[in-house]
Formats: sequence, structure tokens, C-alpha cells
Amino acid sequence: MESLTHSSSFLLPNPPLHTAELTYVLVVLNRDLPRFTPLLWKNAQIRICADGGANRLYDEMPLLFPDETALAVRQRYKPDVIKGDMDSVREEVSQFYRALGTRIVDASDDQDTTDLHKCIAYIRDLPNLKNENASTCVLVAGALGGRFDHEVGNINVLCHFSSTQIVLLSDDCLIQLLPSSHHHEIHIHPTIEGPHCGLVPIRGPSKSSTTTGLQWNLSDTEMRFGGLISTSNLVKDEIVTVRSDSDLLWTISLKKIG
Repeated sequence: MESLTHSSSFLLPNPPLHTAELTYVLVVLNRDLPRFTPLLWKNAQIRICADGGANRLYDEMPLLFPDETALAVRQRYKPDVIKGDMDSVREEVSQFYRALGTRIVDASDDQDTTDLHKCIAYIRDLPNLKNENASTCVLVAGALGGRFDHEVGNINVLCHFSSTQIVLLSDDCLIQLLPSSHHHEIHIHPTIEGPHCGLVPIRGPSKSSTTTGLQWNLSDTEMRFGGLISTSNLVKDEIVTVRSDSDLLWTISLKKIG
């Protein structure tokens, strides 16, 4: 079975050169901006606000640069696209970014999917990213915290677009899907993440999951809700490997970055 490699090097000030082969796309949701959002912005090639995420960018990004004028910060951190059902973004915000050249995509005709879902679908259809051999990773800022149904909706997007590498981020942790179609090798950066971590079956019970690199490794272990799930585990090594017959969520704590 083919192996996938995962790394949080997008949270490093100077990512390794090999990550240049990976295209990062940043999606900003309508939650508090993580303190490391400027770092995500720097490492992303495409930046998209999901509806009210534009308000967060407009209101909160200047707070991360108290020595600069709000206008200067807003002009520097201009999204490429604002997309959603447009029921949250303020008119003055959309007008401000439109004047700077941001593309506004009104998807209010679709009320059956979340704004994050709409943004991922948009990203997958971008001409320069549709090549199956292209490596794309979507970083979602403000994906965790707040209303639980919103968090579940964001996790559902991971499952719906399981062939796309998507990382949900908050100030405290990240979550990503590890599809059972691959084995997984996770490269840990101890200066920015860990040691707390977890593996959770998401589509149904896992009859067999095996790991290396954790304090409490799984060895052909069954996991299911109502039974054992691997929460409050600890990273022990700088490479963690995961094999499972079921899709798993991988989560790891983040240290004070930015």
C-alpha cells in the first residue's frame, strides 16, 4: 500500500526546501484568527476567505501588528477570493477588498453545503490545481472552537473531500484525516507541536490500527466510539507511522507559535 507523508512545516518560519513542491492554500473561516495566521499567509500561494472570514481578516489581522496602521495591514493581507453564501461578510468589508482586486464569488444559490465546503470545491476546480499529480494542502484557519455543530461540519468536509489534504487549525491544535487507502508517515516538529495527540475512527469502527512513535502505540488494535479510542496519547518519536483499516482523524497539540 502506498504511503503518504505529512508534516506541519507550514508552521515553521522557514519551511524546508522540499515543501516548495507543495502548494498551500489558506482558507480563513469566521472564527478568531489563530495568532500564527500571518505565518500561514506567508507560506500559502492562494488565500481565500469563507464569507464572514473576510470580517475576521479585516478586523483582527491589524491587531496582530499593533505598530502598524490598520489600513497598511489590511492592504498587505488582501485575500485572492471571498466565497460563500454571503450572509455574514459586511458590505464595507467586501467593498474594501473588491476595490483592492479581490474576487467575490456569491454562492448563495447553494444552501445545502457549508462555506468551507464551497471553498474546497472552488479550490479543487482551480485550473492550476486540477492536475492529479499536483500536491495541494489546504490550511483552514479558525476551523475549531466555538459552536460544536460548526466543528462537526468542518470535520465532515474532511470526510467528503478525503482525497484532498486538508488541515483544520486553531491556536491549540490541528486535525487532519488519515484515509485508510494509504499508510501514513507523520513527521513531527517538536518546537511547534506535541506532545499531546490522538487518533479517532471517524467513518465507523476500526477493526485494526497499528502505530509507531507514540507513548502508547496501537498494535492491531480495535477502536470504536463506545469502546477504545486513542485520545490523550503522547508523541514519543519525531516520526509517527499509522496503518488502519478505517479512516482516522489525527490531532496534535500546537505550541505557542507566532
